[in-house]
Amino acid sequence: MLNTITHGSATEKPPLLIAHGLYGSARNWGVIAKRLSDERQVVAVDMRNHGDSPRMDSHSYPEMADDLAEVIDAHGGQMDVIGHSMGGKAAMMLALKHPQAVRRLLVADIAPVAYGHTQIHYIEAMRSVDLDRVQRRPEAAAQLAEAGVEPALQSFFTQSLDLPNRRWKLNLDVLADQMPNIMSFPETNASWSGPALFLSGANSDYVLAEHRPVIRARFTAARFAKLPEAGHWLHAEKPREFEAAARVFFNA
Repeated sequence: MLNTITHGSATEKPPLLIAHGLYGSARNWGVIAKRLSDERQVVAVDMRNHGDSPRMDSHSYPEMADDLAEVIDAHGGQMDVIGHSMGGKAAMMLALKHPQAVRRLLVADIAPVAYGHTQIHYIEAMRSVDLDRVQRRPEAAAQLAEAGVEPALQSFFTQSLDLPNRRWKLNLDVLADQMPNIMSFPETNASWSGPALFLSGANSDYVLAEHRPVIRARFTAARFAKLPEAGHWLHAEKPREFEAAARVFFNA
């Protein structure tokens, strides 16, 4: 089963599952998860091939949906779900494939479509880091900077460094091989009628107006909202605003 970090104890409110995006981990969501755990138990996962979760040879969204369903089964069979980016696609597939497992779904800055860009250059940047010369995370960040990685992502990536063992807690080879799957979304005729909020950054171009018909075809009760002055990493850029929007949605 996926590695999880649990915040808070069970309450009368449904528990909340958080699925991070590509190159992330459960730890990235620690602040928001801890704050939301004042009302309900919050379970953040390391997705497959990330963090301390199992390393697998494949990385498809149906498989990631099954991974999340297994965690939900271990927490009573139904949860509210937040998914960001890759985790948002996995959460959407979870609702489509395991509809009874999801009570309410918050998808953060992603649509159920194939994207034309790639994230492979970040894998190449991480591969370029000489881990034998790294004693502290800032040293790795400096090498990432030399490889052209922007400052905000340098610290984000180095959170996935296993310094004592001189390795990345990311299965870079499989993520590179599976990049076409990660950037796409499976063809499906399934739909889900539960409450779904597609929350995007106002400065992001990941969820466009032309994506809305596709979203509504799969998520018939979909609602849309934007966080002002936020980009794709909206939960990191505007954590308080993201938290407030999540509270309103899940407590509705």
